[in-house]
Amino acid sequence: MAAANFWDDQELAQDTVAKAAHIKEEIKTFFDLQAQLEEIAATWELAKEADDEELAAETEKGLVALKKAQEKLELSRMLSGPYDNHNAILALHAGAGGVEAQDWVSMLSRMYTRYCERSGYKVEVLDFLDGEEAGLKSITIGVSGYNAYGYLKAEKGVHRLVRLSPFDAANRRHTSFASVEVMPEVAHDNEIEVDNEELRIDTYRSGGKGGQHLNKTDSAVRITHIPTGIVTSCQEERSQHANKERAMRMLKAKLLERKIEEQEAELAKIRGVQQEIGWGSQIRSYIFQPYQLVKDHRTNFENGNIGAVMDGDLQDFIDAYLKMQMNT
Repeated sequence: MAAANFWDDQELAQDTVAKAAHIKEEIKTFFDLQAQLEEIAATWELAKEADDEELAAETEKGLVALKKAQEKLELSRMLSGPYDNHNAILALHAGAGGVEAQDWVSMLSRMYTRYCERSGYKVEVLDFLDGEEAGLKSITIGVSGYNAYGYLKAEKGVHRLVRLSPFDAANRRHTSFASVEVMPEVAHDNEIEVDNEELRIDTYRSGGKGGQHLNKTDSAVRITHIPTGIVTSCQEERSQHANKERAMRMLKAKLLERKIEEQEAELAKIRGVQQEIGWGSQIRSYIFQPYQLVKDHRTNFENGNIGAVMDGDLQDFIDAYLKMQMNT
């Protein structure tokens, strides 16, 4: 940061400043915890000398709080991957289950929006496709904030819903599926290079939200990366230029995720470990009937307060996943 040419690349400089601020915050947190530990130790000695049960109980509460803070710091330090501190892009897609699955995508979209708001992240809808009767066939969400990808990558996979369907006149229990893709947003152009000659860019008339202006002009943009067949689209903005920029963001994120998956597959071969890549296996079940339970099948962590989970209370699930990764 002291280099004379530091601000020549504004985007890289701002990213470096943000990283430095978070490193300073982590160091400050460490020393704050150390000071709290010393204070608790002194209070404990005082409680023993005075044989003060109330003071001893206060010390115990302080230790419990300190342990939680320490675990939180350890988990944040785990997010040291090359892309963990990047913004994230979430893409949700309805699977088996028809209208019920499309409603499930809408529910998951709200759940992740609430989680991100709780975590202090900025959320924006990049693209969506309405369901035929209700819900969403798919939705792509941009999440901005430090370590957004590092935390949200725990959500990648297939999510299963079991409930009495409000769309079934016989009120029968239905099982629906939705997939969640999580990609790191490209922070710098040198992370992913895209040759314009490898792109096919189509424009079309926007539909859905946005008012009459969207429906009267070919403002929506669809980009196809010919070598991989990856397709991204955006219709949320009024201008074709803004939609093209967003669609390109999503394309680069998908290409970066593909690069990460290829690296992980190569590591798996070296280690002799069989890993499922792409959609993968079902990672979590959300059961509304005949009982209420949310269970993660990778970590076996579960929460019976399904209302809280659907309102964005996901951090314990994510922490359990990160702890599992730390121990493997």
